Amino acid sequence: MTGGDAGGWVLGADSGGSGLRVALAPAADPSSALSASSGEPVRTGASGIEAAHLLEQLLPMARELLRRAGVAVPVAAAIGAAGMATLGDELRAVLPGELARELAVGRVALAADAVTAYAGALGRRPGAVVAAGTGMIATGTDLVSWRRADGWGHLLGDCGSGAWIGRAGLEAALRAHDRRAGGSRALLERLEDVFGPAPALPGLLYPRTDRPAVLASFAPEVARCAADDPVAARILADAAQHIAEAAAAVCPAPSAGDCQVALTGGLFAMGDPLLVPLRDALARELPHARPVSAAGDPLSGSLALAAALAGGTPMLPPDPRLLVLTTTLTSQTGTGNR
Repeated sequence: MTGGDAGGWVLGADSGGSGLRVALAPAADPSSALSASSGEPVRTGASGIEAAHLLEQLLPMARELLRRAGVAVPVAAAIGAAGMATLGDELRAVLPGELARELAVGRVALAADAVTAYAGALGRRPGAVVAAGTGMIATGTDLVSWRRADGWGHLLGDCGSGAWIGRAGLEAALRAHDRRAGGSRALLERLEDVFGPAPALPGLLYPRTDRPAVLASFAPEVARCAADDPVAARILADAAQHIAEAAAAVCPAPSAGDCQVALTGGLFAMGDPLLVPLRDALARELPHARPVSAAGDPLSGSLALAAALAGGTPMLPPDPRLLVLTTTLTSQTGTGNR
């Protein structure tokens, strides 16, 4: 790749429960991307998502990608972050100015990770997208306005997510340890193999700042047990129902035309133990919708949003909390050329 592509180069980022990913690509071909990642989730403090911690990780990766591509500055950037809608006030206040100062990028899109997931999965098409990994959120649009469901975090929602499945699996394991109804000996064995003695689990889990990711790490164990353990299978069936209900809550009405539904995120990599009950649940909850494969992931969605912003045409409808587009004067031209 060279730095002389027409339209310059754009920067995208995806911040979630498992860490931060950053990519740089020509605006004319966002699929041709250089990428880097950090396994450390961006911290959330009293003021919401910490802008300083995000920048501490983002800027070195962005500068290294620019160096590798031989590019001076990106012409636009799109940052997608889990929790942006409810915890993103500091990011919205700080990031546009800091990205202009540090990287000389004047056009910035700040988006909920659900929006970057939508952009990557469906592009500029009406429908609904469920993004599920550590957390879970559903978004839908008729290309005029947005609807969202869940995405309230592991304490208040994210029903059906990796953290939700993992927590339910650990609860069932502890019920078996206590000899209470609803327990699973199979999940108790997996708990002890993964975390050690069951009574020690609270001391391992509660002090962690990345509790959602720790809970989600147990979700694959629930999937592995589901074929032979009815408790694990029931957890995944309940998760599938929650996901389908969230999709139904945001999908445009049949009168809006063809409604496509796509699934994106690492949760769905667990395969048939979740996908089989999920297909059934979607058919019940959304009989008028058409399931489609996601074209790309949230990181590719952030690049697509940045490329559209570089071209001066928003890809998806702006929203005060879900998708904020800003333009900041910079001291450099931002041509993206060598």
